[in-house]
Amino acid sequence: MKRARLIGMSPFLTVTAYAPPGVGMLAVALVTEMFGPREGLPDFDFALCTDQPGLVPTDHGIALPVPYGLDRIAATDLVIVLPGTHFLAPPAPGVLQALTDAHERGAIVAAECNGAFTLAATGLLDGRRATTHWQVAELLARRHPDVTIDSKALYVDEGNIVTGAGNGSGFDLWLHLLRREHGAAVANAAACHLVLPSHRGGEHAQYMTAPVAQDDQGEHLAEVLAWARENLHEPLTVAELARRAMMSRRSFARRFSAATGTTPHAWLRNLRLDRAEELLETTDLPIDEIARKVGYGSAAVLRAQFVRRRGVPPRSYRSAFTHTPPNGT
Repeated sequence: MKRARLIGMSPFLTVTAYAPPGVGMLAVALVTEMFGPREGLPDFDFALCTDQPGLVPTDHGIALPVPYGLDRIAATDLVIVLPGTHFLAPPAPGVLQALTDAHERGAIVAAECNGAFTLAATGLLDGRRATTHWQVAELLARRHPDVTIDSKALYVDEGNIVTGAGNGSGFDLWLHLLRREHGAAVANAAACHLVLPSHRGGEHAQYMTAPVAQDDQGEHLAEVLAWARENLHEPLTVAELARRAMMSRRSFARRFSAATGTTPHAWLRNLRLDRAEELLETTDLPIDEIARKVGYGSAAVLRAQFVRRRGVPPRSYRSAFTHTPPNGT
């Protein structure tokens, strides 16, 4: 995934969400909650727009007042296409042109849930990976065979084009963009305000086919996850986690995947890198000390993992997301 698009550039501050006819009320609520005014977070200039300003019907039949037309998109850093009940109908030409123009001038264009159908109609997804709600993923793939659809991912990051699975996972998509463009500290603060997990990678499954049983082993697993978060400086292994959960490695891996939607290795890697990002932004600790605090044996190991995730080394990331003069290399 391409996660470093705006490092060294100004992060987005102007956000416009396009509300199509039959727009999902849940989607409107989630994006408004994420980018609305909140103390301690960036002062986003957020607004809804639609084809013509006025009342827009929602998926529950309630008329939603939307004060802006498509011209709002022309001066927006982040454009979001929300889902709607009429997603199978051809989008209005004005919408397609506005999204295409936004992409050409360098804005981030994101689509949530079946909003991916509108984005795909522009041709901007051709040759790229994308996701949507798993229930309509096959239909999107048939309609747009030049797009590679990942029906399992929570979100897919293609740089300045991002797609998400929708519904509750909309929060995961918006937190990912906050982390990518504004840094870990801002994303974590937003998650704290909303009482959400600070980060779930896009590779997490959209839904679980084997829910975790409510038994003693399930309780042990939850305790182990909490313990791991507090002991990232240790050289944690899957074998050690399984032992603490009082399970075999095979049972632990199976239950872990059912509970988190990812593998123990991926979960640990994301946890270590999330913490490294936050320390780079909020402290002046040397890079090699940060590496030790998050469980990597050396700054070189952290650098390799960091470049794979962010596309830049830790020092460049620190320069982009902190105003504190760093120590170390």
